[in-house]
Amino acid sequence: MAKKSYVLGIDFGTLSGRALLVDLSDGSEAASEVHVYEQGVITSRLPGSKTRLEPDTALQDPRDYLEVLRRTVPRVLARAKIAPSQVKGLGVDFTASSPMACYACGTPLCFDRKWSGRPHAWVKLWKHHAAQPEADFINEMGLLRNERFITAYGGRYSSEWFFSKLLQVVNDDPEIYDACERWIEAGDWVVWQLTGRETRSVCGAGYKAMWVYPYGNGWAYPSPGFFHALHPKLSNVFDKLCMNLQPLAASAGGLSREGARLTGLKEGTPVAAGLIDAHAAVPATTVVTPGKMVLIMGTSTCNMILGDDFRPVEGMCGAVRDGIVPGYWGYEAGQAAVGDILAWYVEKGAPADWKRKADKAGMDLHQYLSFHAAEKKVGEGGLLALDWWNGNRSVLMDSTLSGCLFGLTLSTEPPDIYRALVEATAFGQRRIMEAFEAQGMAAQEIFACGGLAGKNEFLMQVYADVLGRAISVAATDQPGALGSAIYAAVAAGIYPDLRTAAGKMARIRERHFEPNGAHHERYDLLYTEYLRLHDIFGRHAVPTMRQLRQLRQGH
Repeated sequence: MAKKSYVLGIDFGTLSGRALLVDLSDGSEAASEVHVYEQGVITSRLPGSKTRLEPDTALQDPRDYLEVLRRTVPRVLARAKIAPSQVKGLGVDFTASSPMACYACGTPLCFDRKWSGRPHAWVKLWKHHAAQPEADFINEMGLLRNERFITAYGGRYSSEWFFSKLLQVVNDDPEIYDACERWIEAGDWVVWQLTGRETRSVCGAGYKAMWVYPYGNGWAYPSPGFFHALHPKLSNVFDKLCMNLQPLAASAGGLSREGARLTGLKEGTPVAAGLIDAHAAVPATTVVTPGKMVLIMGTSTCNMILGDDFRPVEGMCGAVRDGIVPGYWGYEAGQAAVGDILAWYVEKGAPADWKRKADKAGMDLHQYLSFHAAEKKVGEGGLLALDWWNGNRSVLMDSTLSGCLFGLTLSTEPPDIYRALVEATAFGQRRIMEAFEAQGMAAQEIFACGGLAGKNEFLMQVYADVLGRAISVAATDQPGALGSAIYAAVAAGIYPDLRTAAGKMARIRERHFEPNGAHHERYDLLYTEYLRLHDIFGRHAVPTMRQLRQLRQGH
């Protein structure tokens, strides 16, 4: 009897990395393993340091990424009881934009004792928001010079992205910039460690680094003059970027000897070009054609939709030709915090006696609050929130914005607040979808995946009611890793294209969420007030949030 063949997807998230082994004979998930990062998200002090980091800093240690490879891959092989030779391809996705400074050999500057005490030598995680002044200046210069990336990114470049963070390095620690020989996305760096070959993914370059498709003339960055205008030191920026771009579902190379030693896999195993985690999840929901919106729901939420042509959608996080599925324009938008908002309330806002009640009921606090929130009628709590606890990614693209909760009284209870926070994130989703609809890109179907979609039925029903649309949920609990495995299957030549691979390997759950018409009508009233507050605090000259931010930062 012939041995089965498998592909492996590795998903690097905000707090952990996970490996998923997929059986190619039937698309089933054979085994998975998770490794939680030892350092996690570094927000207060560098490892071994007593010096406090600036507000809005979010860094990571690349050693954690190597540990994911070293620990999870051998374990999934052992769990599935298969030989390394049975793995025919490997794919990697990574949360982005999470760039890092390296030497030309691939060694991160933070591994060098000379630089390890300098914050800018470490990985700047996607939710590092300390580069907002740099993002503002990039937008000012981009608009002044009529640069193409401004249109491609819906009017604004984000503080979360590649060049905002590099400009912050130049401004705050020019010695690190001078020592940096490669400025690279962490996902591309992981692929480099696996293959021994430096490459760059079109996905990361297109959505986060201004690599714009100028309608038939090839792909291009802004001119050197633009970067010089940002800062004279950036005149040599192209010397620090890998120009070997790889299309999606292409092989970035075979597993090197060191990569094989690190993972326990066979040397030469094909490794797919790197992906952004949310983009990798799209085919994992079965979506490979236009007209379908995918919500990747976790600590934050990313919105993905495919289109046949380019359309400038307000506040989108990028539109890239061949950026998700070859042959289509892939559009990205999203919210900077969703699960993180609910986690914040459960961990820091909910009264201790509610935690005791949840324990007594045999539930975690999310479940307990959801249960009681679901008993409330729409609007019964009298609350309305703005979902900007981590800034606004779409459509306002402003990380200086912060959360608001209106309508509190002495009779307000924890489930009222929990429900208002859930509703606020749903309203934020509706605003994003309306931005796409305004450009003729209405989603005919909505698909969801990720931790929230699979675990919080109350939240998903609120979303269906607010949006007035049915929502289908992916069968997998690991959409990023499954998506990476799907791309790996194409890169390894197992399937001819992404559509075929997704058809064989992705599935949807039987349970889907239908909107309640009466609830939707009530939510229309609340949403009208949400939009009013959205524009007052987000668009108009109300400096309160910026003033509070400046006070928090000590300015």
